[in-house]
Amino acid sequence: MSVDRSDPGAPVLSVGGELAYATSRPVRVEVDRVLVERPAVVVFDFSGLTFIDSTGLSVIVHAWREGQRVGTLVRLRAVPRFLTTILDMTGITGLLARQLPQRSAPVPQRPAAST
Repeated sequence: MSVDRSDPGAPVLSVGGELAYATSRPVRVEVDRVLVERPAVVVFDFSGLTFIDSTGLSVIVHAWREGQRVGTLVRLRAVPRFLTTILDMTGITGLLARQLPQRSAPVPQRPAAST
């Protein structure tokens, strides 16, 4: 796995080989590092991916969930056909298509009533 930060607003995490139980932890850690910076978009490049299991899928869902929390979109590129099928079957494609929640302005706090 490598991270291209040449565009700070859209870092690219290139994931190759197998994204499975034994290999997913470093990817998840890197996702968390990238999201701390709150980029507009995080891109997963799966051009070298050969296999993914449920733990690997959980990394994608984790990135989406944390991205929603911090206001970062998660995008996938160079998705192999087998991964497209799995994402569709598991509903993850639908998650990734969701819009970011609108951030509302903070509600001013009223002073406490004195008695």
